[in-house]
Formats: sequence, structure tokens, C-alpha cells
Amino acid sequence: MSLTTALNNAQAIFNNTGTQSSVVSNNIANAGNTSYSRRQAVLTTDMAGAQVVKIERSSEPALQKAYLSSSSSDSAQQLLLNAYSNLQSATLGGNDNEISPATYLSAFQTAMQTYSGSPSSTTAAQSAISAAQSLVTALNNATTAVQSARTDADKQISSDVDTLNSLLKQFQTANDAVKSATTTAGPTSNALADALDQRDSILTQISQIVGVNAVTRGNNDMALYTTSGTTLFETIPRTVTFQPTNSYTAADTGNSVYIDGVALTPGQGANTTAQGSLQAALQVRDDVAPTYQKQLDEIARGLVTTFAETDNTDPSNPVMAAGLFTYSGASTWSNGTGPGSATVITGLAGSITVNSAAVSNPTLLRDGGINGTNYVVNTSGDSGYSTQLDAYITAMNAKTGFAASAGSDTNASLMDYASSSIGWLEGQRSTATTAAENTSAALSRSSGAYSNATGVNLDEELTLMMDIEQSYKAGTKILNAVNEMLQSVLDIAS
Repeated sequence: MSLTTALNNAQAIFNNTGTQSSVVSNNIANAGNTSYSRRQAVLTTDMAGAQVVKIERSSEPALQKAYLSSSSSDSAQQLLLNAYSNLQSATLGGNDNEISPATYLSAFQTAMQTYSGSPSSTTAAQSAISAAQSLVTALNNATTAVQSARTDADKQISSDVDTLNSLLKQFQTANDAVKSATTTAGPTSNALADALDQRDSILTQISQIVGVNAVTRGNNDMALYTTSGTTLFETIPRTVTFQPTNSYTAADTGNSVYIDGVALTPGQGANTTAQGSLQAALQVRDDVAPTYQKQLDEIARGLVTTFAETDNTDPSNPVMAAGLFTYSGASTWSNGTGPGSATVITGLAGSITVNSAAVSNPTLLRDGGINGTNYVVNTSGDSGYSTQLDAYITAMNAKTGFAASAGSDTNASLMDYASSSIGWLEGQRSTATTAAENTSAALSRSSGAYSNATGVNLDEELTLMMDIEQSYKAGTKILNAVNEMLQSVLDIAS
């Protein structure tokens, strides 16, 4: 080997180890950066010796796709679980369901039984009315909580839409940077790898809001589509639009979210089909909360019909009217119609009240006549009369029809229906909890697999740094040997 060749080899070693150590140092510095993909200096050997030909960025498209899908699923499931938990806390209370309508309904039934046992007791009468007012308050408060949940979900949707539009604009900038670096950056430049990292980071954030499929095209250009096929980004970002609603009543319907003019569908089921928080928030607003509201409304309707008074002035056509429990817009009805039919009266749980006549004169609950003399049943005015009270208690435990659209029992007693509503919410929350644990585990596994394939392992980098150090030492030895030879030649010449 000539001295010139030896010098060239030493120079190549120094050049290569310099580039390699720079890449490894960069990897080590970004070991904790989840948006960073590992770089590797690729060496090749030819007639001129070994040299770094490019800096290669770790990439695993299949694992990335699985990670994005898991991220979308977990984001949706966690939001849904949080919504169920908030509803449970706001409408049922703690483990004993102390503020649930069912608990107050049970207390009211107990007060009714006490009154039936002592029909002449003014205190028992007042206690029954007080229990009825507490029950009504529980239904009113539960309705307020449910509609607050819908309002919060609407705000979440609005926030997600704004964030998604912002991310899509950022994605365009990052995608343009990737395309530019693909055509202009040199093989040993970090510009393309940095641009790809930035784009992937934004893509991960998008996946948490909406399910996304990424398609890479020529020149490293990328197009984005929702999991249902709607275009999110193709050269330019597509517009995501939504008109928020500031507050909700049970009768209000929320506005749709449109991506490129196509309405986004809500998720379904406690183990939700939603991909991303946006679909999950739509599900809470348009499905979960309204279904629970219908159950509350059906409990309220059951109270109205169970405690309704009947005018038998015309036995061939008895007329019924709201008795102890009434509501805004209440009117008389024939048997089997009006509130008596198994049809949800939207928002009834929010407007139900205890009839003011009964509050003023609690004995009307025993005697009838809340709606006037035609509705009096204790015509003799007997203070020991308990027939009507017993009839109410019996009716509370008798099976009746409930609307199928409320998602709970369709044939149950009022008491059982109120309890089954608790069971429905707790069942949904339990299913959502299990599903959330599964999606969280799936996200952890997919994230770990993707990170292991593309992330930085400090042990590997430090080992590689030691190898680079040995290469550098070898180059130094060659250089020292050449220096000694040249010095010997100079000595001989002198």
C-alpha cells in the first residue's frame, strides 16, 4: 500500500466517523422525542474505499398504520368512557346512587305507604308531597346534567374542528417541505428526515381527532382520507365545517360536522365504532345523552299517568288529567292516548312539577280533586280513606308500556323501569370501561412496536458510538504510521 493510499484511507475514515458520530449524537439527543425516527449513516465500499452515501431514516409504514388506527380508536373510546362516567356522577351520584331518580322514587313510594297507613295524618300527607317534590327535583336536575353533557360535547366538537383545520394547514406546510427536500436535499442531508418527522408528528395528532388513512405517492407526496373514504387532504387541505350550538334543551338537534361537504357519522355502541374524538363527541351528543334523556322522560311520563286523576262524569268517555305530577302544556286526555301511550314526551323530565294544588292542600292526594270537584274520589270526606292511596301504590308496581326508542325495558313497572335505567347507564359504562382498557392496551402495544422499529435505543447507539470510536482510533494509527514513515524518509534525505 502506498503512502498516498494510506493517507486517503485515513481521510476516508475520519470523514465517515465524523458523519457517523454526528448521526449517532443526534439520535442520542432525541432519544426521548416520540416524534423522532432514528437515522443511520449508510456506508458503501468501492474502488475508492468506504464512504457514507446517505443518511437513512427508519420507516415502518405497516406499523405506523396500525399505530394511527390504535390512536384513533383509543382517543374515541376514552372520550366516550369519560362521558358515561360524567353522566353517572352527575345523575346517579356515588356507589349508592343517592341522587338518582330511582332512589327518590323509592323514597316517595315509602312516604306514600306511610301516608296510606295513616291517611288522617297531616304530617304524613306533607311528607308524601315533600318526597314528590324531591323526586321531581331529581328528574329536573338529571335533565339539566344530560343537556349539559350535550353542550359540553358540542363544545368538544367545535374545538376539534378548529384544531383539525389548523392541523391540516400545518400538514400542507410539512408535506410541501417533504416534497421540496425530496428533490433538493443531498443524500447525506438531514433535511428530508426532519421534514418527514414533522409531517408524521402532525399526522399522529390528526389521527386522535378523526380516523385517517395516509397514502404516499410520487415524490413522497401524501394524501389523507378518513376511514370512511372522505378526502381530508390532497395537495391542499379540505375544509371541515361545523356550526356550534351554545346550549341545549331536550328538543334541540345538534348540527352535523362536514368534511369536504360530507357529513361525519357518529360512532355507535358502548364499545364504540368511532375513530377519533370527533366521532365520539358526536355520539355522546346525538346518541348517548338523548337515549338517557328519553329514559328520564319515560320515568316522568310514568309518574304523570300513574298519578293522573279521572273524571267519570261521562262513564262512556272518561277524561283523564294530570294529578299530583303535571308539566308545562299538560291537558286532559282519553284513556290510552296522550301521556298514557308508550310514546316519549321530549323533555318531560325537565318540565315535570308537583301540582301546586296538591302543594297547597296535601290531602287532595288522598281524596282526589286536584283538578276540581269532578275528580274527587273521597266524596264522603272520610279522614281514614286510603283507597286512592293504595291504588297509587299498586299502580307504581304494576307493569305498563314504555317507549322502545328509550333503549330500556318496554314492559315494566315504574319502579323497575327507574332501576333498569340505572342498570342501562352502568352497563354502558362498564362496557365502555372494558373497551377503553382494550384500546389503551392496543395503543400501548402498537406504539411500542412502532417505537422499537423506528425509535432510538440508547444501548444500541452507545454501542455504535464505541464502534465508531474504534474506527477513529484505527484511522489515527494509520495516520501516525504514515507520519513515522514520512519522518524516516525525511531523516534519510537529510
